[in-house]
Amino acid sequence: MNVLGNKHIVGSLELCDLPELSINDLNVRVDTGATTSSLHVDNIDEFEREGESWVSFDIHPDIHQVSKIVRREIKVEAMRNVKSSTATREKRYVITTTIVMADMQWPIQLTLTDRSEMNYLMLLGREAMQGRLVVDPEFEYLLTKNKTNS
Repeated sequence: MNVLGNKHIVGSLELCDLPELSINDLNVRVDTGATTSSLHVDNIDEFEREGESWVSFDIHPDIHQVSKIVRREIKVEAMRNVKSSTATREKRYVITTTIVMADMQWPIQLTLTDRSEMNYLMLLGREAMQGRLVVDPEFEYLLTKNKTNS
């Protein structure tokens, strides 16, 4: 695995797992221009559980079989105003979940939004990469290639 100091070098595209949402091998766009990471979901419904705000939503856990839709539930950490790639402001739910990339795992915050017009269902932003990853945009899937070649 390529390492610079104590940070792993990643390409502009990588694979990740979100085990708490039962999602594996998700293609993620690594984006140093985005502050917060975001995940494509549909049909978000907010509800209360034991006095806390939760959301349920539909997600496609298998990018290769988009007709498969599953419903997931997770606690809401916050609401955040986010400026989208089209420069419009949008209020989004923020959740915290574990991300797994190669042999690393750590908690990240994700905003839930409609990314159906985007090429990738998930965008990995600067906050999630801080202190862990360095991006070399010339390459793609550096973690995956190194994992399979080791």
